[in-house]
Amino acid sequence: MECSHFCSKFMPISEPARMETTCSTQFSSFRPLVDVKHPKFTSCKGISPNNIHVLKKGSSSVEQQKLGAADLVYEISGTNSRSLLSRNSRILDAFDDEYGGVIVDSERLPANKYVFASMLRFSVSHWKAKEKKGIWLKLPAEKSDLVPVAIKEGFEYHHAEKGYVMLTYWLPEGPSMLPGNASHQVGVGGFVINDNNEVLVVREKYSAPAFVGLWKIPTGFIAESEEIYTGAVREVKEETGPQSTRIMVDDNEIEAAKWMPLVEFVEQPLIKEDSMFKKVIDICIARLGKRYCGLSVHRLASRFDGKISSLYYNVVDSYDTNCIGN
Repeated sequence: MECSHFCSKFMPISEPARMETTCSTQFSSFRPLVDVKHPKFTSCKGISPNNIHVLKKGSSSVEQQKLGAADLVYEISGTNSRSLLSRNSRILDAFDDEYGGVIVDSERLPANKYVFASMLRFSVSHWKAKEKKGIWLKLPAEKSDLVPVAIKEGFEYHHAEKGYVMLTYWLPEGPSMLPGNASHQVGVGGFVINDNNEVLVVREKYSAPAFVGLWKIPTGFIAESEEIYTGAVREVKEETGPQSTRIMVDDNEIEAAKWMPLVEFVEQPLIKEDSMFKKVIDICIARLGKRYCGLSVHRLASRFDGKISSLYYNVVDSYDTNCIGN
């Protein structure tokens, strides 16, 4: 069979599993194993008899998986109408980020690790030729078998969260300029006081030995992309549930919660003896007495990213004539 004779048969069209036949050859009765949608063969470069594999009907999936990127696979007299024709050599589905990099679409990754390895290798070469910068590859837990494949191809671990691992690849020469993962956590607390001059306090179920029995204000950490003030309100609601004076304790992390007289609260030894705790409470009391203006949140738009952001800074209110600053 002449090479030109073979290529004329496999010009892909929009409808899967349908191919135009311009001649009759010994392969005319073969049916493809997977859909042919993207490749466009304009020449026969890279196609040789060694790349053509004929599988008998009922061939094992292991035999099919071991075929290379440029392999053409056909099943003799089979009923499967899909073709693996050059799917392995396609570029992974991805989109550009705003810094000249590439973000691989994690929802459209091939399930077969042999196919993934070939597509990843081909994609990296393609993006390098396009002078892209960094590649972000997010692999969900259900496709964790692809992680060692990516590591073997030169990807590095960036971070992991519940449900996925993020890998990166820096294409240009020199050290990677990709930002590292977040390394800090922002803690917040809610100082809530009622009309009886009582403070909302909690006693945590799990704490360090030095803090066992301490009554403290509700505290926690800001969630990813969460505003500081929103996180503070959320923590108070999660731990005590008060939208009024009624308390509903979160049994998962809080042992007890109550309204404690402010005087009694500040006289706790652990509060009085700890400079950090004492300073926090002093600021809260100063704010309560309108002697401290604190930081106010202001929602502003920036032309750098076109998004609304929060800027925290001091504002001297009409009554804050003696604001003590930060």
